Amino acid sequence: MQYRVEVTVGIAFLLSLSVAAQKVKVIQNREHESFQVTIEGRPFTQFLFSDTLPKPVLYPIHASNGRAITRGFPITPIEGEPTDHPHHLGLWLNYGDVNGLDFWNNSSTIPVEKRGGYGTVRMEKLLMTRDGETGGLEYEAYWVGPDGRRYLHERTEFTFGEEGGAWYIDRTTMLKAEQPVLFQDNKEGMLGLRVCHELQIPAKETKKYTDANGIVTTVTAVTDMVANGNYLASNGKQGDEVWSSKASWCMMYGKVGADSVSILIVDHPSNVGYPTHWHARGYGLFAANPLGVKVFTNGRQTLNHSLKQGESMTVRYRVVVAAGPRVLDAGRIQAWEESFAKGRG
Repeated sequence: MQYRVEVTVGIAFLLSLSVAAQKVKVIQNREHESFQVTIEGRPFTQFLFSDTLPKPVLYPIHASNGRAITRGFPITPIEGEPTDHPHHLGLWLNYGDVNGLDFWNNSSTIPVEKRGGYGTVRMEKLLMTRDGETGGLEYEAYWVGPDGRRYLHERTEFTFGEEGGAWYIDRTTMLKAEQPVLFQDNKEGMLGLRVCHELQIPAKETKKYTDANGIVTTVTAVTDMVANGNYLASNGKQGDEVWSSKASWCMMYGKVGADSVSILIVDHPSNVGYPTHWHARGYGLFAANPLGVKVFTNGRQTLNHSLKQGESMTVRYRVVVAAGPRVLDAGRIQAWEESFAKGRG
């Protein structure tokens, strides 16, 4: 893989930090083209950016109790978990229709004769990593077509941290148009997370889902006792009713092992379409999509977002992972939302 590393860290700042103060560490693994993020020595997540992946991802993601909250498939399948939608891997950001190209559904399973319709997000340059009270990682990437043509220049910064026993990821992504770009209204987007089997909502019926390219994916009914998850959104909706609704935050929660695990995703007031629509499926896809208005409103509204060459848009999201005896309560959720809106960790 060819990418450039330009990491700049102030020497004085480094010298002022003791090892004990570096609560969050971002550690490069050159052999596997990844960076591991740890909090107080415990694994939180990895940033993966290999050319074998159609987009950079954070995978796996762990709660503070050591349990993975992301599905293992397709990289490390776990017996009994669902194997639908192979493009659902960890935590990612892309979109289903950019100038007619599908970035969201791209995976290694796409037949060769159909790959001309799919785009890839390619890591270009690592800009920064940071250890400390919070950790950081910043990179540049390009959204490219199958012919290598560039559509968007991406610049993403992650902040990793801990507060009150919960671990969090703040993502800020700037997308600058390399040419005139149209985000055609599409339900497949934008921030996506595929959760572990335990956090699925129990379902007794097998369902089929059709993407914008007409490809049908079958999600089989849950017949075991593992899945026990649920959704709750700021608009008061729960379970499958959260899908397509607009809300400033949404939480997925359930038992993973002996602990209750909560995953909270918070939208930012500066984002286009705020508060976002939630592309939140009971089978484990947890996504915030501000641009898929047509499908989410049954055709009553449409939102096609365009950028002229050189124009950009920035999106910000917060992901909080908490594990313990109880689910995140309303007070803590409000605090997470307010601090994010004000730009604090």
